[in-house]
This record gives sequence, structure tokens and C-alpha cells, in this order.
Amino acid sequence: MNNLDEIKRPSKEEQKAAMESYDALAATLDQIHSEYPEIEIEETNERIKIPLSALRLLAKILKETSQGKPISIVPVATEITTQAAAEMLGCSRPHLVKLLEKGEINFTKIGKHRRIQYQDLIDYRKKMKAEQRKLLTEIMKADEEAGLYDT
Repeated sequence: MNNLDEIKRPSKEEQKAAMESYDALAATLDQIHSEYPEIEIEETNERIKIPLSALRLLAKILKETSQGKPISIVPVATEITTQAAAEMLGCSRPHLVKLLEKGEINFTKIGKHRRIQYQDLIDYRKKMKAEQRKLLTEIMKADEEAGLYDT
């Protein structure tokens, strides 16, 4: 699934199945010592080798799905539209365009259309979250120094 338009919230049945599967997979992951363990598809009796990193990713997907969170797998090199990027950041498209024009997020222009590398958007979001945490810590420290916290 790499189309951001296809993201949907899992149903209650999917959440329940994901929870049961996650519990079993998480317990099994600690016991795996091979980088390419074999798994068996019970319905077809087919055994396939799968990279351990892919099994760990599957465990993360199952955990998030069990909590009712929509999941999408997007290759890091994917280019996205300004509308999709704005939705991911939780801001308006015009605000995102201002960020692009100020150089805060890298982008390319194809004709009149701006495209953003998914990884650049993720990097920007991480940077903003780190900045928010830093500012929140500074505010809490200032409040503590001003005696606004009960001890």
C-alpha cells in the first residue's frame, strides 16, 4: 500500500485479529536467531523465507492496527503532493506552500506543481517535534523557577 489516498481505519474485526497476531509474533520474535527465518502459510502449507527486519515491521504494523490506527507503507523516496504533505503535517496547503517557499522543506517543481520527497517531510516533522519539546522544557523550567509548581 503506497497510495496515501487508500489509507483507512481498521475495522473492529481487523483490530482484534491484529492484536492476537501481534501478541503471537512479538513473543516469537525474541526466539528467532536467523536473519531470514522461514514462516509457513497454514492455508497453503507454503514455507517462505522472510527477512527478520520485515517480520519486525509486520509486528509494528499489527500493533498499530490493533490500536485502530490507519497504516500506510510509503517508500522513503516517494514524492508526494502539497495537499498530501499538508494533511500529514496537519496544516493547510497554503501554510505548507509558505514553508516550502521559505526553504524550510525541500521540494521540486514539475511545471506548476510542487512535489516533496516523503523523507524530507518526515525530517521536517522530526525537527519540529524536537523544537517543540525543547521549548516546552524551557517553559516548564521558567515556570518552576518562578515558583508556579507546587512541591
